[in-house]
Amino acid sequence: MALFIQAFLPRKLPFFSIFDLPLLVTIFFAMARRNPVSGLLTGAVIGLTQDMLGIYPIGIYGIAKTVVGYGASSLGVKLDVENAGARLLVTLGFYLVHSAVYFTVARGLVNLTLNWSWGRGVLAGLANAFLGMVLYFVLDRFKQRA
Repeated sequence: MALFIQAFLPRKLPFFSIFDLPLLVTIFFAMARRNPVSGLLTGAVIGLTQDMLGIYPIGIYGIAKTVVGYGASSLGVKLDVENAGARLLVTLGFYLVHSAVYFTVARGLVNLTLNWSWGRGVLAGLANAFLGMVLYFVLDRFKQRA
């Protein structure tokens, strides 16, 4: 569902393009499962599906979200992932990692012309971290009822 919201909502609400819902879902499920292989596969599937819905070559989001899924699940074993502050910092950190991997792959392997801005990256990371806090709270409530 996050993939379709991410694909179509920014067309109606342009400011929504700063958020990366599939990344937030990848981080949540990777940290919740606490299994690196499961997190890796979750990130790969979500990333490749996002690539198929986008305009850029297939594999860029797949690689970036695979790295994030593996890292989040590995870190989820060592951290208290129920703590709101830890989730905020982890989401901010993984947003920046995701952006760096995406930028590196897009520029280095695919030869896309992209511009990097630290200010925009950090602000977008903070916006995603705060949205992630709300999303994780909702997903936790759904998980407890199931």
